Order: sequence, then structure tokens, then C-alpha cells
Amino acid sequence: MIDQVLELHPGARWLHVGCDEVYYLGEGEASRRWLQQEQNSTGKLCLSHMRAVASHVQTQRPSVTPLVWDDMLRDLPEDQLAASGVPQLVEPVLWDYAADLDVHGKVLLMQKYWRCGFPRLWAASAFKGATGPSQAVPPIRHHLRNHVQWLQVAGSRPTDSLQGIILTGWQRYDHFSVLCELLPAGVPSLAACLQLLLHGGFDGDAKAKVENLLGISNLEMMDPVRQAPCSPPRPISPLPVLLSPSPPVETAVLSRALCREGAGSFPGSNILALVTQVSLHLRSSVDALLEGNTYVTGWFSPYHRRRKLIHPVMVQHIQPAALSLLAQWSTLVRELEVALQLAFYPDAVEEWLEENVHPSLQRLQALLQDLSKVATPPPPPPPTSPGRDTAQDP
Repeated sequence: MIDQVLELHPGARWLHVGCDEVYYLGEGEASRRWLQQEQNSTGKLCLSHMRAVASHVQTQRPSVTPLVWDDMLRDLPEDQLAASGVPQLVEPVLWDYAADLDVHGKVLLMQKYWRCGFPRLWAASAFKGATGPSQAVPPIRHHLRNHVQWLQVAGSRPTDSLQGIILTGWQRYDHFSVLCELLPAGVPSLAACLQLLLHGGFDGDAKAKVENLLGISNLEMMDPVRQAPCSPPRPISPLPVLLSPSPPVETAVLSRALCREGAGSFPGSNILALVTQVSLHLRSSVDALLEGNTYVTGWFSPYHRRRKLIHPVMVQHIQPAALSLLAQWSTLVRELEVALQLAFYPDAVEEWLEENVHPSLQRLQALLQDLSKVATPPPPPPPTSPGRDTAQDP
């Protein structure tokens, strides 16, 4: 694998070889046998493998420095880490994506690594892909706070204490998890985090520069945690460094469509606008109809649907709203699918729609199918056969 990557990137100066979150270290059969030998441990096993991989990188390409995510190193004894030979081969990347990371703890960890002989250290933050395995739009405020904390870590040591910071944007939590935020949805967060690092904080000037570069009217509207896209804007303080008629659901969807005007002019901004509407409003609008609409909950509940019972008048109160909502979302989803197909492979488009769109649309379609079945009169009974004696019929 290393040889393939080095061949594809002949000018690379660093190579990230991973080594993070090895949860099942030592559980393979060969490893179990090795661990039965005296003085062997999982820490020693990890370091020996890390040393072998890093040595291969340096043998193949002496000008390339291996980078390793540091979580498997954090709890190892200093003497074991120093004697392993690993500090002379790799540069650790201290990673933490939390908005409230422990600044003092990170400083102490850096000091430990220096005592063990690591000459250079890196930090790793996140602009997306770190707040939930199925997150669709990154919470920008969370990621800004994460970068503020990393600036505090860097500022607590000499200016050359960290080589740099790696802004990660994971696409999955692991190879078996669902897709999290797509890259177009993460662009505003990335831009904001970069400006924060360049300015040493995120004041009004940094915010205005991001909005100008991306062509968005208000960065706050890009943050799903702050507010829904069409809510009245609220000021943001700069970071330091019974039976009542149910409202027509379709009016809310239509009004939200107007929000796309301020969604940005950067490549992929149309994907962000559509993904935001789907992630924030599709499920909630379907829930509002199926679980909050008085006529649905009162006259076409799951009990009624299983038994195909409904008063004909009630069909007219439910069916038009359901058809209108389905039509509007179907139009938006078709637009989103076309936009996604320009940026992603077909299997990624299929997966994202199946995970985020189809379940809600299928609930709407099932409601309409059940309505159609009960609204269609049953076929007339077959005619009586000639010659049949009906005198005995009650």
C-alpha cells in the first residue's frame, strides 16, 4: 500500500500512515502467541509494527517523513516509547476534534513526546466529519471553537513547538459507516476555520471575508446548530481567538426554497443548499403531516390504515396536502440528484439518497397508497348465476 501511494505522489514530503484507534490490537492468533512470550505487551507490539512500517517508508523514499496519529502513543510509558526507536522515524500528530478540548492536557502531552525524543510535532483539527457518523451539514461554531482551542495550545509553547495543523474532513467514521458531511457541505466550515487560523481569531472582519469569498449572505445561516436557514437572523458574538387546524406543510417548504438565494456562489454551493434543506426539513415536514396533522392522527391513524377505514370526507382533508408535499420534495430531490451526479460517483449518490431521502419519501408514498386503496370503491359483487335458487337465501 505504501509503495502504491509513494508512486502516485512522487513529490510528497510527508506520508500519513495512520496507526490510530487500533481497538483490537493483539487479538489476532499470531499476536496472541507473540504476547504469551515474556516481556511482550500490546504497547511493544504496536511500536514494533509502527517501526517496521516507518522504516519501509524511509527505505523506499528517504525524503518522506511518516506521520502517525498519536492516540496509540498517549498512554505508553515514556521509557518504552523513547527506547523503541520510533521517535527517530515518525512525527506524531496530536489529534482532537472536540470544541472543549483540554488545552493543558495537550500541552503536557507535547512535553511528554519531546522528552521521549520526538523532534517535531503536529496538531490535527476537523472542519467536518467529527460530530456524528450521519451528520449532513457541519456545525460551524463547534469547529471554530475547536480551532480556537488549538491556537491556545500552540500559544502556550514556543512559536516553533508545532510544525503545523492538519485540518481533517473525514468522509466516514470508518469503512463500514455511512457517509457523513459531503465536501461541498463542508466548504463554509473549512473557509471559516482557515480564516480563524490566519487571523488568530474569528472576529467580524474574518467573518466578512469568508462571506465575501464564498458569496454567502450570512455565515450563521450555514450552521444547522445555530438556527434553521430561514429563521430571523440573530446576532453572533465573535469567538475570542388540541384540535386546531394543522398549518399547511407545503407553505413552509416553499418559503425555505427562497433561502437558496443566499447559499453562496462557490463550486458546490447548490449541493450545500439542497442538502441543508433535506437534512433540516424533509423528515420534519413529513413528521408534521403524519404525526402532527389533526386529520391524519384523528381519522387515518395506523389503526385505521391497517383496517382500511376512513370517512370519504377525510380523504379530501389529507390527500391534497400529502400529494403537494410529495410533489415539492420530489422536485427538490431530483434537482439534488442531478447536482450530486456532477460531483460524486454513482454509488455515493445512491447511498446518500437512500440514507437521507428515501425513508421519508417512502413514508409519504405509503400514506398515499393507503389512501388510494380506501378511496377506491370495491368492485361490485359478481352477478347471480342463472338457475340458482335464491328462495332459500335469508
